[in-house]
Amino acid sequence: MKKTILALTLVLALLLAGCGGTPSAAPAPSAAPSEAPAESSTEPATETDAAAATTSPRAAANEISIGIAQDFDSLDPDYMTAAGTKEVLFNVFEGLVKPSPAGEIVPAVASEVAKSEDGLSYQFTLRDGVKFHNGEPVEMDDVLYSVERRWKGEDTAAQLSALSVIDSLSADGNVLTITLAEPSNEFLAAVMNAYILPSDYTDQETSPVGTGPYRFVSRSVQDNLVLERFPDYWGTPGRLDKVTFKILESADGLVLGLQSGALDLVAHLSSDQIVQLNKDEFSIAEGSMNLVQALYLNNAEKPFDDVRVRQALCWAIDKQAVIDLAFDGYGIPLGTSMFPSFSKYYDESLTDYYTPDPEKAKALLAEAGYPDGFEMTITVPSNYTPHVNTATVLVELLSEIGVKATVQPVDWGTWLEEVYSNRKFQSTVTGLTSDNMTARKLLERFGSEVGNNFTNYSNEEYDEILAKALGAADDAEQTELYKQLERNLTENAANVYLQDMADLVAVRKGLDGLTFYPLYVLDVSTLGWAA
Repeated sequence: MKKTILALTLVLALLLAGCGGTPSAAPAPSAAPSEAPAESSTEPATETDAAAATTSPRAAANEISIGIAQDFDSLDPDYMTAAGTKEVLFNVFEGLVKPSPAGEIVPAVASEVAKSEDGLSYQFTLRDGVKFHNGEPVEMDDVLYSVERRWKGEDTAAQLSALSVIDSLSADGNVLTITLAEPSNEFLAAVMNAYILPSDYTDQETSPVGTGPYRFVSRSVQDNLVLERFPDYWGTPGRLDKVTFKILESADGLVLGLQSGALDLVAHLSSDQIVQLNKDEFSIAEGSMNLVQALYLNNAEKPFDDVRVRQALCWAIDKQAVIDLAFDGYGIPLGTSMFPSFSKYYDESLTDYYTPDPEKAKALLAEAGYPDGFEMTITVPSNYTPHVNTATVLVELLSEIGVKATVQPVDWGTWLEEVYSNRKFQSTVTGLTSDNMTARKLLERFGSEVGNNFTNYSNEEYDEILAKALGAADDAEQTELYKQLERNLTENAANVYLQDMADLVAVRKGLDGLTFYPLYVLDVSTLGWAA
């Protein structure tokens, strides 16, 4: 093992020297949330910080430039797939309710929410004076249209499965009543993603209109997206006049952008990136990504259709070695599809269900008919260098049991289409996260009949437990069923679970207000230059 660790260290050193840095580590698809926010370690502004801020032309103009590693898959909020898209457009769109940094569900377009004693109906009182970014007032017709669009869906892509429990909608003045067919513990969280949109507007894909603190200005494909403060926002206004998200997919681009002064903030950096930054110019905030990074396996492809092979890979991988070698120790080991900040559902005992045991792994491979190992391909999105680095470490660890793995980097668009949508892959390294505060998103995706089950996991017991969990009205019962689902994924080695990645954010000195959420979002409304 020591020889392997030394070899891995040399491999990563050569890899990082060749790429000159690494881009942001953001997950691809979506999954599920947490309950408590991570602590921000951003340093408070000092006189030196303020002086640094005044030297920036963007500080004088009250604007910032943020570096991101991927382009947007859709600007229509009901068709967003990539977590990186949702992370940014969180600032543009709102539902009747929205998440708070403390992990609570708080009123947004609705000023009040009331739930019936039997849990079968919710009343939402619309907030007075809410306007869309095009200047039009939000009216009940818009709310009915928006909720129904996500409930019934113009097509299946727009539908929210968690809203299928709705039986009917009715309106009385400024009060919307939603009646459910059965009680649901997850309904209110799902309503967060029924974004309120103008009912008579048809250009969401090219010029989106929402109700959030920032409104869309422009987009240049593969280059940037520009937002500006919405002066008629109903809530606390944004501090910055303008925010530009600059798309830089190369390994060097994000660090060079920070170093050159072209960028003011970049999230999801790797440890080798932050050491390249001048500490007099940047503060580094550390939070949690609230995602599940794993070696995701296509369970429908040989040899991964055999549970013994999947289990062998789990016994072969030292999660802490991956974290130490690829992330300098930043990260929290995981053993299933749930992360620690979602503490209500998190089962820590699953973390060490598989401990490194190469001999046990070899025995399982021999039992499955692969005594000499096999060859496999790990397809990774090339713009997420931390995922590439993880795959590189996995190659070396798997070689210890005779498995010859090859890393296949592909561009982000190809990954989304071929791996995530078309399921044409053997294995991949990515991270799955969530856009609401329920465990459902992390676990429902592994149901055999679910459309976004890109790993093709198929387990009859899992499907039965999932059906019970989704129909459970009692919160304690549902929580226990979700934990059973997590154990099922672990015991059957649905994937090789690795870690909840650390979120390292570089913030230019003089810029403050960075706020971590228990979701994969970046709230720019709280950011501003120190006075």
